[in-house]
Amino acid sequence: MKNIFVGNLSFGATEQAVRTLFEAHGAVDRVNIVTDRDSGQPRGFGFVEMSNDAEGNKAIAALNGKDLDGRALNVNEAKAKTERSGGGGGQKRW
Repeated sequence: MKNIFVGNLSFGATEQAVRTLFEAHGAVDRVNIVTDRDSGQPRGFGFVEMSNDAEGNKAIAALNGKDLDGRALNVNEAKAKTERSGGGGGQKRW
């Protein structure tokens, strides 16, 4: 399973448009464009899952820097999500 990060998406990009772009390089299992939890607006990036690692690597090589809706895509292997520490920043006041 290859999990691929797709950055610099236009805010008008659809999951179907991203799927079509990646399907030219292999079978796509899932496409997820990340949205803001409060407004529901796209945040300009998403993830594509491809079950075949070789096809995923081929897609990364072919699509990184490719233009979609006037924007050069940033495509690379997604990094594992790191654990975020709690807290709101700033100093605690006792």
